[in-house]
Amino acid sequence: MDGIIIINKEKGWTSNDVVQKVKYITKEKVGHTGTLDPHATGVLPLLIGKGTCLSKYLINHDKEYIATIKLGQKTDTADSEGTLIEEKEVNQEIFQKENIKNILKSFIGAQSQIPPIYSAIKLNGKKLYEYAREGKTPEIKPRNITIYDMDLIGFSAEDKEIKYRVKCSKGTYIRTLSEDIACSLGTVGFMKELERVQVGEFFIEQAIKISEVQEKFEEYFITIDKFFANNEEVILNFKQLSRLYNGVKLSIDKEDGIFRVCDENGQFVCVGVVENQKLKRDIWIKEQF
Repeated sequence: MDGIIIINKEKGWTSNDVVQKVKYITKEKVGHTGTLDPHATGVLPLLIGKGTCLSKYLINHDKEYIATIKLGQKTDTADSEGTLIEEKEVNQEIFQKENIKNILKSFIGAQSQIPPIYSAIKLNGKKLYEYAREGKTPEIKPRNITIYDMDLIGFSAEDKEIKYRVKCSKGTYIRTLSEDIACSLGTVGFMKELERVQVGEFFIEQAIKISEVQEKFEEYFITIDKFFANNEEVILNFKQLSRLYNGVKLSIDKEDGIFRVCDENGQFVCVGVVENQKLKRDIWIKEQF
């Protein structure tokens, strides 16, 4: 059982909660490719068995979120779980559709962002939220991120809320982005809701809830073979495969890249990586050789 299952994480679950639950169900080694806050919902790819070796191919994937901002209030965690620390008037002029759309579009592009203090980023071996809980305010260095696109989904002047969609690079904090959007609108705000709808090539439509894992696992499970289905194949004979299995790099007339290595019967044997026309084994799938 080696591959990936996409979970639609529900609110209140930590990413580790989900990992432990699926580990209990599958009796396999399980990992994830990036934490999703307990308050957030949506796409959480889990790597199972030898699928955990796929993490290096997934960690830099771009992401897409749907977020709701509550305007007029600011919390210490930048989301609805935190303590209210500031309130500010929300002028009705803010809720002009074109005005909101223009503000959102102004965030598109490469930029630096300071992560929130309530985050799991480590500083000197300690997580930032641990400093926050101790009442300390360490210097947090900005990170380079990219916002690829932003769209307004809807808004409510009565509820003082704005709902938007954002496509962004790895490392983008939507809590910080939501606060910055509120500031650009002339007020304060916090991220009230967050749903991750895409991680790289994985979409919310491919995801199942924890309660559905046992019933729908086989239907939604993505094997390593399937994950690399569109990669070019390299066919090797028994002797070549034996050498590859034992760590020998094989000379090959191929450009650098990731390949499906198959035997002469067309059976998928392993994932191979070509560098400088040398093929080396990466993830070995065949149980015996």
